[in-house]
Amino acid sequence: MKYRRLTKEQFEELHQEFINFLATQSITADEWANLKTNKPELAEMELDVFSDLIWEGALNKAEYLEHFAPQHMYLFHLKEDKMHAIVVNLKNDVDITTQEGYDWLRENLMDDNVEFLQADKAYSDDKNVDKFKMIEQGASITKGELYNYFYKLIN
Repeated sequence: MKYRRLTKEQFEELHQEFINFLATQSITADEWANLKTNKPELAEMELDVFSDLIWEGALNKAEYLEHFAPQHMYLFHLKEDKMHAIVVNLKNDVDITTQEGYDWLRENLMDDNVEFLQADKAYSDDKNVDKFKMIEQGASITKGELYNYFYKLIN
């Protein structure tokens, strides 16, 4: 397994896609029920293969990631050949993971306690694994509104 198995909730959300996945392998509902009962290790493998396919598709489409920590905001543009990062650092005790802290940041972007950094980072041999690791560490796939806002602000 390249990534991780989808959660029960994710499988429920993707129920129809999973049925279609099984159908492409000529596995009927009865055969699936039989597999789960009599060959659970084979059923587990099918769940893992499906999970990897879903993750691969989502990671291929992902263009932006965001990760918030109490004093840092990490914004990534996932380009074809590298990722570009914008980091917003707070040098005070304001916690931007709270609504109050986030509001403070919005109102005080040019305060001396707010620092902007940016850098490019090369991907490893497998950029989707790089993206996945960031998601596993707490990043979320986004449409890039915050990234683009800060990019225009600091460039």
